[in-house]
Amino acid sequence: MVDLVVKSLIKMAAQTFCWLLLVILVSILTGSQARRGQDIRCGACRALVDEIEWEISQVDPKKTIQKGSFRINPDGSQSMMEIPYVRSETHLIELLERVCERMKDYGEKTDPTTHRKIYVRVLSRDGKTMDASATNLEKEMLSDLKFTCEHIVEEYEDELLEFFSHETDNVKDKLCSKRTDLCDHAVHIAHDEL
Repeated sequence: MVDLVVKSLIKMAAQTFCWLLLVILVSILTGSQARRGQDIRCGACRALVDEIEWEISQVDPKKTIQKGSFRINPDGSQSMMEIPYVRSETHLIELLERVCERMKDYGEKTDPTTHRKIYVRVLSRDGKTMDASATNLEKEMLSDLKFTCEHIVEEYEDELLEFFSHETDNVKDKLCSKRTDLCDHAVHIAHDEL
């Protein structure tokens, strides 16, 4: 009888241990997936800002676009004016429509200090390969980065237009961390150079 009780207790302890181990593994996997999701949202936002800032820097600041109404006023004139093209809504919307295609030029690395995933260019803007050592270039990761970028553009289009319609310092921090909380862990990430 004692042997039966001991065997039963050992079986219950083994089952409890297995359930406890399963719960721990699920919580670890869920936590790492949440962290990866946060890292990719932050990385996509920061890459998006880099790409838009670079595109803006490539436009001739003297280039203008007409803005106003095409209606004719009672005096026969039109209410049209010339504004700088570089930060016009028209130009910014064009950029937002194509900027996420640039995510294919990025790779995923692990930051040695924070152990977080970061996203870095592996192709220069002129198409030359850059140092891609210790960089994840898997199609699935690139697809996730592009999808996340597209989601950010869709969800935060108004904020992106607001920030880029005039020059602003530290757009990455202001937009990605403070305004959207996409990088709530990353307020102190070093700024990349164009």
